[in-house]
Amino acid sequence: MTEETTTTAPERPALPDHLSTDVRSPHHVAAIFEHDVGIRFNDKERFDVAEYCISEGWIKVPVGNKVDRKGNPLMIKLKGKVEPFYK
Repeated sequence: MTEETTTTAPERPALPDHLSTDVRSPHHVAAIFEHDVGIRFNDKERFDVAEYCISEGWIKVPVGNKVDRKGNPLMIKLKGKVEPFYK
């Protein structure tokens, strides 16, 4: 009798409606960042997205090298069609 060995990729968690890369945010989910996540915004892939919300249709991206008084990057909110996906 032979053993069948199947190697299945670990299941990826479902992408939430609202996700943030900031670990201090209540919308940060560490399990999702164990996989490569991509964001398509208005049909173009973006690589600088720090936070997104699908239902409200926005992303937050840093504004150049500008930082606030606490050293965090300044963010700007862009509105449009947001599509997160696993790479």
